[in-house]
Amino acid sequence: MKKILLVAALSLALPLAATAQTSSSTAKPAAKTYKAPTTGKRVTQKVVPKPIIKEIEEAKPISDDTNVVLTPEDLNAAKFVHTGTIKCELGASVNIEADPNKEGFFNLSLGKQKFRMHPVNSRTGAIRLEDPRAEAMWLQLGNKSMLMSQKKGERLADDCKAAAQVAVEEEMKKNPPKSLFEGADAPK
Repeated sequence: MKKILLVAALSLALPLAATAQTSSSTAKPAAKTYKAPTTGKRVTQKVVPKPIIKEIEEAKPISDDTNVVLTPEDLNAAKFVHTGTIKCELGASVNIEADPNKEGFFNLSLGKQKFRMHPVNSRTGAIRLEDPRAEAMWLQLGNKSMLMSQKKGERLADDCKAAAQVAVEEEMKKNPPKSLFEGADAPK
């Protein structure tokens, strides 16, 4: 008998709880509360609206931090970076210019976002530029490039191609590279 009364009470309470939850979810919370993993205490974190963050980031000039020291390998990789306006997917374009004040550094802009990047040694042979302040990375392959936000964990610009990369892509269409599973050719 107690089970039947409990089920009846829950069936009446659930629709009321759902209505109360939807009415409270329309208001934006000014802070988020979560349980801290180390102490187990409840912590309230203030949330800054994204438009305000964007305004602050756009107002900041490109960092002139000179603490980064480039190795000879990094300076050599900088010689192969494609510069100028590079067209990307979905109508976006990235502008990359060599920094006239410091050898090996590049100023990259995507719309209103600006990055000051420097080459980082890559084991794969790809050219990799990083902006440690903005946590962004420009990855330049033979047939395309992409700009990634390490902070957000997403691509900001993809399928960017300079003229030389378009030529490599056309060559790859004519003569596709071998699959990794095909193995190497026998020596001639």
